[in-house]
Amino acid sequence: MKPFLKWAGNKYKIVDKIKALLPPGDRLVEPFVGSGAVFLNTNYPHYLLTDANADLITLYQHLQAEGEAFIDYCRTLFTPENNNKDRYYALRDEFNSTTDLRRKSAVFLYMNKHGYNGLCRYNMQGGFNVPFGRYKRPYFPQAEMRHFAQKARHATFQHSNFVATMAACQPGDVLYCDPPYVPLSQTANFTSYSANGFGWTEQQELAQQAANLAQRGIPVIISNHDTAEVRQAYNTATIESFEVRRYISCNGDKRDKAAELLALFS
Repeated sequence: MKPFLKWAGNKYKIVDKIKALLPPGDRLVEPFVGSGAVFLNTNYPHYLLTDANADLITLYQHLQAEGEAFIDYCRTLFTPENNNKDRYYALRDEFNSTTDLRRKSAVFLYMNKHGYNGLCRYNMQGGFNVPFGRYKRPYFPQAEMRHFAQKARHATFQHSNFVATMAACQPGDVLYCDPPYVPLSQTANFTSYSANGFGWTEQQELAQQAANLAQRGIPVIISNHDTAEVRQAYNTATIESFEVRRYISCNGDKRDKAAELLALFS
């Protein structure tokens, strides 16, 4: 099943490659859950799903807790009257100012489907700043949300950084980490999907944490761009490299293939 959110770096198209490397375990832990593509397409008894993006986790928690009632509530924003530039920016302003977390979660979904290219981006003050996307008829993902809510019965969602999440792992856990990728160029840096960003220092810390867990018998898989720097950081892991087509681009003609890798620390 596809995720109900558009998401930069969504792993739905390579989920079979990831599943082929994932060992069995009692619980799958994802410190960068993103759209949840791996969660949705695996069958572990339990899941711990965390992310540094509090808005994303709050949305998942509302869908988990309310199910159909929350789906119906979100649907009220998907109207022709709301599919225009003025309404989009009014709702975006509301999102950035409201303290009503249920409302904020519904607007987050609305912006995900009505905003430009499905991006999730914040300014330095933590305000969501993706522009209007100009879609003719934005899709409301009812079936995908229902499937997510059903699957979420076996999951715990937490707003947390990867360091705290990985520190809480125990033998029997299996980790899949999908961090913001190392940019292939200075103009291809999409690491600001959470207000705190994710730089090279964090990339190195993630690799070290993965190696530490592997020494405790807790396997970790990390996905990233296949670069010399990344391979050096993952030098204790078994690496599988492959090409994928990139879909987040301002110019459709430049959505070419890029080398990615999966690193298994075990």
